[in-house]
Amino acid sequence: MSTDNTPALDISNTVLELGDGDSRVRALDDVSVTVMPGELVAIVGPSGSGKSSLLAIAGALAHPDSGTVRVHGTDLATLSKRTRARFRLRNIGFVFQSGNLLPALTAADQLRLAGRLAGNRHVDPAPVLESVGMGHRAGHRPGELSGGERQRVGIARALVNHPSLLLVDEPTAALDRQRSHEVVQLLADRAHDAGVAVVMVTHDRDVLEHCDRVLEMVDGRLGIPVAV
Repeated sequence: MSTDNTPALDISNTVLELGDGDSRVRALDDVSVTVMPGELVAIVGPSGSGKSSLLAIAGALAHPDSGTVRVHGTDLATLSKRTRARFRLRNIGFVFQSGNLLPALTAADQLRLAGRLAGNRHVDPAPVLESVGMGHRAGHRPGELSGGERQRVGIARALVNHPSLLLVDEPTAALDRQRSHEVVQLLADRAHDAGVAVVMVTHDRDVLEHCDRVLEMVDGRLGIPVAV
């Protein structure tokens, strides 16, 4: 685990409202959370509780109406739109449901493209794919991979630019129980071994045993930690 004392993610007193007029709702209501390098934190809660909104502000995809969001010490509100996009590509990794891979690209090319988008034209996908147990499938396209394999490639793609923060949205939604545990254990291993902070939104309480902390979100607020 990393010995860096700077939080990888520091969200303080954030409020986010969505919609207009009478339909306006408070998606995040005075939310604060700190995640350290090397830590896997799960956010659980019912649909509509604000989990996706939390990921959006953490990933510089949305601006809170008030409060601050810092990623490894950088206040995202101080960045221009262009600088923020570049910062996001280089410092924040995203893992989506079912991997969200491009169907025409091999596993290795998925990683090369992610590197080029972040300005790194010399990405070597082999060691990153090996680190998630997918080195032997580097030349395969998503249609030739199982659901668990696609999710592993998605994790490798998110890690290829060595982000300090990894944001994970329902990684086990399309997987059976065994594959679900394997994927979340992999995320825990990457967090602990590489010092990456991982924030995972999930409905799957069966995999929470692999997490360092679990927080419950209800009606836009983060509650007390959940025992695992």
